[in-house]
Amino acid sequence: MNDEPDSLILRMLCRMDAKLDRMVEDLGDLKTRVGNLETEVAHVHVQMTGLSVRIDRIEGRLDRIERRLDLVES
Repeated sequence: MNDEPDSLILRMLCRMDAKLDRMVEDLGDLKTRVGNLETEVAHVHVQMTGLSVRIDRIEGRLDRIERRLDLVES
């Protein structure tokens, strides 16, 4: 016996329902992936901030070294 309904409209509605279920599942997957990307971008931002602080400290130390060695033009 065939599980599909006899009515053309009911068959179309069943196909649309199946497609909608797949779209809902895909949307859930996409939301998860976007959330993961947001987390990773935030992590990279924190790392960049840390690197910026380290570069600023190195720049200050280099300035002091240049002054002590009289390498800075006045």
